Amino acid sequence: MCFLLYSFAAAAFCIAAVLFIRRKLAFVRRLKGPLTSSWLLGTEHLLLRQAQVGDLEYAWIREYGATFRISSCYGRQSFFTIDPRAIQHIFHTSGYGYGKRADQTQAIRNAMGRGIIWASGDVHKRHRKVMNPAFRILQLRGFLPLFHDVASRMTSAWKDQIQSGDSKIDVSSWFARTALDALGDAAFNYRIGALENAQNELRMCLNNLFADTLPSRPNCDLLFRALWRYIPVPILHLVQYMPTKGYRRFRQFRDVCRGVGRQIVTQNASMDVSPEAKTEHTLMGVLARANASEDPDRQLDEDEVLSQVGTIILAGQGTVALTLSWMLYELAQHPEDQARIRDEIRALRMKTQAGTAFTVADLDSLLSTNAVIKEAMRLHPVLPTMTRTAERDDVIPLALPIVATDGQIIKELPVKKGEDFVISVFGYNRLTAVWGDDAEMWNPQRFVTMSKEKQISIGVYANLMTFSAGVRGCIGWRFAIMELQAILVEVIEHFEFSLPEGMDILRRPAGFMVPMVKGEVHKGTQLPLHVSLVE
Repeated sequence: MCFLLYSFAAAAFCIAAVLFIRRKLAFVRRLKGPLTSSWLLGTEHLLLRQAQVGDLEYAWIREYGATFRISSCYGRQSFFTIDPRAIQHIFHTSGYGYGKRADQTQAIRNAMGRGIIWASGDVHKRHRKVMNPAFRILQLRGFLPLFHDVASRMTSAWKDQIQSGDSKIDVSSWFARTALDALGDAAFNYRIGALENAQNELRMCLNNLFADTLPSRPNCDLLFRALWRYIPVPILHLVQYMPTKGYRRFRQFRDVCRGVGRQIVTQNASMDVSPEAKTEHTLMGVLARANASEDPDRQLDEDEVLSQVGTIILAGQGTVALTLSWMLYELAQHPEDQARIRDEIRALRMKTQAGTAFTVADLDSLLSTNAVIKEAMRLHPVLPTMTRTAERDDVIPLALPIVATDGQIIKELPVKKGEDFVISVFGYNRLTAVWGDDAEMWNPQRFVTMSKEKQISIGVYANLMTFSAGVRGCIGWRFAIMELQAILVEVIEHFEFSLPEGMDILRRPAGFMVPMVKGEVHKGTQLPLHVSLVE
């Protein structure tokens, strides 16, 4: 089988060489961009191997502007942009006119199967239509008590650890377990028991899944993946069976999620999924109805249903756990913001009947607390870059004109079908033209005082790109925000946080942007903080 794959790879290489000649006159080559010492690898792979996310992007942005070209494997040239008008056009105006790059689509299928993140075009429209009812705000409000409960279980464990004399807590590990339990309880009515250290195979598969695999990919794998766009799709699907560590880990995660999905379906086989039932719009109810539906526009086959389980767990758990980790990292360095939101929470608590949990409206009313959430997501987007490929010829407008290699001012980009874009979420979220002169600094109050009228409308939440945008924007972003609010309020109300002396935290590129301790990268994702009980 490996021989077959490499035979197709060789044929694909020949095709790529022919296409390279045809691309010699592409408009993208008129743009400035970083030079490369390797035609085979280009410069894009350097983003995967930089010491910290953002270091390389910022050096390039300062030198070449908001839009420039970078090279990928085999001399292929791509547009790199943080321009808000270009991003708006790609994600909003053109809708499905810019799909995920072929290598990313297959990598998603390898890890999660044929879920909503993998789907494209009409298939994505069908997935979205089927799943939308489960993520409406009225439905999500019913999950808040579950979020309160899982947050309370976590803080109870923290108190026990502190009272035993150990005040140094790896918050990233705890948040990963907390977010996993919250997803199991709220999305699937499935008890994982991560906070109780249950020997759950799903939890074990997720542990350092990205940190253990993606940063260590060898050059030969990068070169192999670059050829995937030229391999026929039925043959390409065989790459999931590659025997190397990264492929094995993600294949194991996908298979475990499918097994969990079957358990969930079996446990819920007898539930009422009629339109009158209360379970109608729960995620499990939605998936069960879609699997049984005879309407092609509202139907998911068994493989798609099982794939949604891994998709939601991998996307939902990582987003919340890492965002909470980065949030506490910033608050540990800014005790004045800790005090501000703690006072805000206390003031609201005094207005609430004793013993009554906060409602969704209560959480939304916490102005400074929500500003902290937005600022953490702005500075620390979990997914720092996205790629897109043009499905047709197009012209993309720019809000921030650039100077071409011949000195011409470029205000729009003529794009040919098949050309690639690398969109830096990290770069856009720190763009001074959007967020002000202090865009690289921590300042939650910007979301209290900033005028939205001057911004180009892009992101689904706070105009950030952290949840993506447009028709492909994260379907579960409201779920994530509510969970973030509930957990942040719980921990700030009970604890104070500070950074251990002499410890440096790195923003490591590992698919997601993960925190690692300088000098201890081999230990994977971790963010140890000193945690003390609030007096």
